[in-house]
Amino acid sequence: MFYVKDLITKVLLSGQSRDGLYVLSESSVITSVPEAFLSTSMSSTANVWHRRLGHPSFCILGSLVSNNKVACTSRVFNFSCSSCPLGKASRLSLGLTGHKTCAPLELIFSDVWGPSLMLSTDGYRYFVIFMDTYTKYIWFFPLAAKSDVFKIFLQF
Repeated sequence: MFYVKDLITKVLLSGQSRDGLYVLSESSVITSVPEAFLSTSMSSTANVWHRRLGHPSFCILGSLVSNNKVACTSRVFNFSCSSCPLGKASRLSLGLTGHKTCAPLELIFSDVWGPSLMLSTDGYRYFVIFMDTYTKYIWFFPLAAKSDVFKIFLQF
């Protein structure tokens, strides 16, 4: 069983989860008004609705506006969302190496990420991971500078 509550812990929705997913249906709605979509101003910009509704595509947001499901102050969707490309980012898996590992640490893959737009709480802007192909174990190391990768690799 799951519950969706507002800031004052009033239950807005409830339902049964299936296979780890929260399934919403008509019977999930406890209140007659969809209070999750209410704000001090009922009409908001497309950018605000995009964030409120979990970053839907422009096509879906446009459909909601044209069917009067949400009140939008502007029907022009020309904003850019920095979260969407990050959330949809994916990479292809590594190709076959032709090498079969027989023991831990025989073959290690590495990936360096950064620079991050924000510093971590400890002041790091880069990160490196090392993955053992035999055990699939991953080691994660934060880095202050990208030039620290070799030093961390030698310590590893």
